[in-house]
Amino acid sequence: MIRILLCAFLARAALALDCDLLIVGGNESACAAAVQASRLGVERVVMVNDIDWLGGQFSAEGVGVVDEWTTVNGKRARFPRSGLFREVAEKIEAVNLRKHGRLDPGNSFCGWLTIEPAEAARIFEELLAAEKVRIERGWEPVEVKVVVTPLRGVHGPEVRGYSGKRVSGVVFARGSERLEVNARLTIDASDWGDVIRLSGAAWSAGPDAKSRFDEPSAPEKIDESNRREMNPMTYCVTLRGKVEAAPPPLQPELKSGEGAASTFEPRNHLGATKETASEFAALGWPKGTLQMRLPAFVDTTHPGGPYSPPVNVYTHRRLVDALHLGLPFASEKTFLNWPTQDYPLDVWPRAVAEALDATEPGASKKNIVALTPAQRRTVFADAKRHTLGLLHHLQKISPEFRRLELSDEYGTPDRLPPKVYVREGLRLEALTMLREQDIRTPHEEPKWAKLMPEDGVFGFQFNIDFHPTRRVFLTDDAGPWATIHTATRNWSTHTDRTMFPLRGLVPVEMDGLLGSSKNIGVTSVVQSALRLHGQMMLCGQASATVAWLALREGIEPRAIAADTKRVREVQRALVRSGVLLWPFHDVPVGAPYFEAVNMLAVLGVGPAPEGIFFKPDEAPPEAERAEVLKRTVAKLDPPPTLTRAELAQAVWKAMAGE
Repeated sequence: MIRILLCAFLARAALALDCDLLIVGGNESACAAAVQASRLGVERVVMVNDIDWLGGQFSAEGVGVVDEWTTVNGKRARFPRSGLFREVAEKIEAVNLRKHGRLDPGNSFCGWLTIEPAEAARIFEELLAAEKVRIERGWEPVEVKVVVTPLRGVHGPEVRGYSGKRVSGVVFARGSERLEVNARLTIDASDWGDVIRLSGAAWSAGPDAKSRFDEPSAPEKIDESNRREMNPMTYCVTLRGKVEAAPPPLQPELKSGEGAASTFEPRNHLGATKETASEFAALGWPKGTLQMRLPAFVDTTHPGGPYSPPVNVYTHRRLVDALHLGLPFASEKTFLNWPTQDYPLDVWPRAVAEALDATEPGASKKNIVALTPAQRRTVFADAKRHTLGLLHHLQKISPEFRRLELSDEYGTPDRLPPKVYVREGLRLEALTMLREQDIRTPHEEPKWAKLMPEDGVFGFQFNIDFHPTRRVFLTDDAGPWATIHTATRNWSTHTDRTMFPLRGLVPVEMDGLLGSSKNIGVTSVVQSALRLHGQMMLCGQASATVAWLALREGIEPRAIAADTKRVREVQRALVRSGVLLWPFHDVPVGAPYFEAVNMLAVLGVGPAPEGIFFKPDEAPPEAERAEVLKRTVAKLDPPPTLTRAELAQAVWKAMAGE
């Protein structure tokens, strides 16, 4: 017995690591952080993930259609790709071209870029394999090590709320095993911000009261009716064509609104015996929206491109349109992420609430962020039940869906993704908080936001996009239930182009720690517009760049945030990594003027015509040219024939002393 105990103790003690940078999570943001840190030369990078798969939304969450749209001149267009997101997007297109003969094989309603989840997982594995990163898998954080540090200089009490504490490492669990990682810096890119929460750093979740940030859409008060209201999560399902099934015949394309959704009532997919007046009875949009009744299946290639009619469940998030590309029907693939499939987080069905309270009294009253990983799995199981109910319903009302089956690419027993799709989680209390009024626009088309932060670390734009946030029980709290939008939390609010500030990555009261993924300094409203695949990759890239400089200089991230010269060094490193800071629409990565235009723009001194176009090939008017030279290097006297791009290059070269 003594020998067994000694062996167990030694095995446990052996699971310890020291590193320079610890990245917690394996989603797209965590992967981008790890790659960026490695490429910048951080010596010892450790990434700890709770599952085997890497890639987050692209792969493990099953969101294989990538939202990246904006509006330009009244039409939908891709927001400029940059940084590691651009690199991954190009790898995705290469896979699609090799495998399906097209860069964009989905003919999807919701986007141009589509990828099968298993292929995305391989892309991220290959991306990380080329870097000097140690990856540990299957570990969940259970404890964060925090030490007290002396208050001094920019680390000190002049920074509001600073506690004098710093994160020195994280302890993880995998069954009875323990892994202790000691780190000089830690990035929390986990799904629910568990490192931030366990460290004692300040955070929030759920809606922000109007008194906090004075946001137009914020509720006047927070009470039991809205305390846990968040952008809902969704358990996606990936479907493929059955090998033995005949493809549905090609049909004339239907126009939007033609056909009708059936009101056939489904059976509870997990074995309940009674038929219910289910939330799937009308395959329209949630209550409180347009209440359109839409067909489940329409034979269409969306000839007008993404976001062109007709809208239907099948092509909404189609990944591979084998039917129209002449590919084997087994290659046909789509995934379901339909509004009635969303799983609200404001109140639980009775069975879920009872199961949570059985683990801990009062657990059902907690925000999902505050639950333990084991408690969250109870919620995830019911979200799976709900999403399988939708699939069951579709297969009953539409013969086309009977020719499809759950894809086996995830390698999970239930053939569902290993992760739930997370739209909103924990929000870090950071040195600055990006608010709704900073990015919101009263006009239809995005222009420049009210706030263009001087410490911007990546550019972004997307609508304030809340899926239905509330659950309404149709009979009693045992279910069934429907989802609804509220008057102020919906998907109809436009935003402008802006940048995310470096200060939004730095905790207001904790050293040794940086936020990433969705665990950053934003309000609940802003997080609805800052959660997409590409945005989260750029967030990880930015956080790792701050970590790189902090480690190199032997200082804390808040010291970088407080030093303009160091902020510029972070920005320049990001630009040289291909990250678009100032989101002009026509300044492509790789252009010889890319660095100059971005850096001059964030400095507020470059040639910047009104509107989202930089117009690099145009010669600026003499007044604009004179103003640029006046605000930068007055001794420089470039020829008057220079284009905006050439002028920017000349000015930046002179300013940088090159």
